[in-house]
Amino acid sequence: MKLFIKYMVSQRCKMVVKEELKKMGLHYMVVDLGEVEIMETLQDTQWQTLKEALMVSGLELMDDKRTILIEKIIHVIMEMIHVSEELPIVNYSNHISEKLHYDYTYLSNLFTEIKGITIQQFIILHKIERIKELIIYDEFNITEIAWKMNYSSVAHLSNQFKKITGFSPTHFKQLKQKRRTPIEEIGNENRDPEKLKP
Repeated sequence: MKLFIKYMVSQRCKMVVKEELKKMGLHYMVVDLGEVEIMETLQDTQWQTLKEALMVSGLELMDDKRTILIEKIIHVIMEMIHVSEELPIVNYSNHISEKLHYDYTYLSNLFTEIKGITIQQFIILHKIERIKELIIYDEFNITEIAWKMNYSSVAHLSNQFKKITGFSPTHFKQLKQKRRTPIEEIGNENRDPEKLKP
């Protein structure tokens, strides 16, 4: 049986889910970000017990198809930007559409309706957060980061970075108190849509 879990965005979340399944005597085959496959079929009481247990840790067991699809979109984006070593060569819309086997226009409209932000804007927020991380780690210079994150130029990266953060990448690097946003909060805060234009 497949289960879909909202806000499951880190290794810590995966450990929490594994622990809760273990407590309930359930056997998992796969515990991935946002998705779990267990050997058993949950009864209504088990579903409710698991739902309540996960809620204590800020996770949400989902049963609404539209919400599940939104979470799948989010996880494709997170994997693409935060997990993969390199971003896909194809454009993001094709990548997301191919991964989820849905028409991109449908996914895009649904995402905007539910999240109040476009997929493109959501991707930009995550790319900026990843760039902050790469700047803080200091393994790559700005030119290498621009290439790694598929920007056409350093100027393009710098302009987008400044629109979102208010700082140039160089200024951000010099800040003592580097401000990063927890991954699970990206795209959930109210933002000026003008800043999120590509």
